[in-house]
Formats: sequence, C-alpha cells, structure tokens
Amino acid sequence: MNWSGVLPAMTTPFDTNLKVDHKFLAQHAAWQLGNGCEGLVMLGSLGEGATLEHDEKIDILKTAVRVAGKKPVVAAISSLSTHGAVRLAKEAEEAGCSGLMVLPPYVYTSDWHEMKQHVATVIGSTKLECMLYNNPVAYKTDFLPAEIAELANEHANLKAVKESSADVRRVSAIREVLGDRLRICVGVDDVLVEGVGAGAVGWVAGLVNAYPAESVRLFELAKEGKHKEAFELYRWFLPLLRLDTVPKFVQLIKWVQEKAGVGSARVRAPRLELHGAELKATIAIFEKALAERPSVNEKPFADFAGA
Repeated sequence: MNWSGVLPAMTTPFDTNLKVDHKFLAQHAAWQLGNGCEGLVMLGSLGEGATLEHDEKIDILKTAVRVAGKKPVVAAISSLSTHGAVRLAKEAEEAGCSGLMVLPPYVYTSDWHEMKQHVATVIGSTKLECMLYNNPVAYKTDFLPAEIAELANEHANLKAVKESSADVRRVSAIREVLGDRLRICVGVDDVLVEGVGAGAVGWVAGLVNAYPAESVRLFELAKEGKHKEAFELYRWFLPLLRLDTVPKFVQLIKWVQEKAGVGSARVRAPRLELHGAELKATIAIFEKALAERPSVNEKPFADFAGA
C-alpha cells in the first residue's frame, strides 16, 4: 500500500447510548476520503481503541473497508498482551484491511528486548504491510532509530513508521540510518510542516477529522515546498493542531468536530467531555479559528450521507 499523503486517525463516533454509530462512521469516513485523504487509520488512540471491545473493533474495520473501496484501511494493533495483539492483527487482515499500525502493549513498558519481541511477533504474524507507531510521550516506549532499523532489516513487511516523539530531528535520524527504506509519517499535528521538510512523506492526522480539506491542502503545500502559502495556512491552523498534543486530545478533537457540525463530543469513560476552564479556553480557540477560516474547496459533509 501507499504509506503517504494524509491518513486520518479516525475518531470513533458513539450514539446517545455510547454504542458505535456505524451510520455516522461511514459518512465521516467517506467525507474524509472525498476531500482528498489517502486512506483511513482505525482503532488508534484518537479512535479510543482502548475502550472498544474486540468485536466492536472488527465491526468498525468492516465498516471502514466497505466505505473505503480501493483506498487503504489501516488497523491500529494494540493490546494488553502479545496474544491479543496477534489475534487482532489476524482478524484485521481477514476483515480486508490493507495494513497494520503496530503499537507497543498498553500499560506494560519495558526494555528493547521485550518491546522488540512484542512488535516483531505482531509484524511476523501477518502478510500485511505494517507501520510501527513510535509515541514515547503516550506509551513510554521509545523506539530509537537504530532499533527501528533493526526491525526493518529483519521484517520485509515493515514499510513505515509513524513518528510521534514530537522531535522533528527523529525524521532525519531515521533517514540517516535507513535512507528511504521506510516511509516516515508525521504523527503529531503541530510538527507537520517541519516533519515534511525533513523528509516525511505522510501525515497520520488528528484535526483532519474536522478539517480534511485544510489538512490535505497544508500537506500538499508543504510537500511542494510552497513555504509562503504553507506558512499562511499553518499559522491559521496551529492553534487547532496543538489540541492534538495534550492528554485530552480525544475530547478536544471530538468537541471541535461537534462544533464544526461533523461529529459528536461523546467519549467513553474514563474520558469525560470538556467542562469549566478547559472548555472555555477551547471555545476561544475555536471561535477565533472559525472567524479567520481560510477559503478552501471542501466537499460538504452532507454530500456523503448514505455512504
């Protein structure tokens, strides 16, 4: 598959009973693809994968695969156990996914010996192409460039890395030891332009859930080296993109979706919806962004009803 372009880290919509809303999920996925996104990443941190039951995860993947058609669907593979991760990887392949995004195990953080064994077992359990997800801020496991190279040298189906350390120097460091062997995707919204400048070719994005046209345009400008135009759009977008970099990024992005008319702020516990000072600050950010929103050629959400 093509590990490049804008790949939304899809949120998971819930109805009033906090059940997965597959009708809305289908419309939202179709809207993302219709506005230029290159594929869909399901079940990740932003998708509240940790609060989803196994059967819910498979049903979500099946909905995404149906809507995506020829576009790739990537399943985030995360579990408390290696056994659980392998099971999910195998069933994601059976559900029609094109690739896997492999995470370290939830909760348990250890040394390279154990973390390598975990991700290597998952990668080795499938014929699908895989992307390693490096997010030391959230998961406390930091896959260093030399370690990523070791995995890449041992697993031909490891094709990409989602780099979410928030240190743009890591893009250059990975390329230093691997050249173009792996496709590098930016995984933190507010380092997109810098990451592409260092050689990243993809963006697993968060705020794209509310603003796909702006996200795709920003990525294109960065890739084309149109620095002036990219900076102008980036300057508008940055206050929103920074919502992707804090512990309550799921609540924040879903709230923005709701206010933009393309989603609901509902989240599953232990997350709770925004309130108090956090909500007030977010309202101020959103209202300023809304008032200054640039003109983009966006296909309306309503056009994708019935997807």
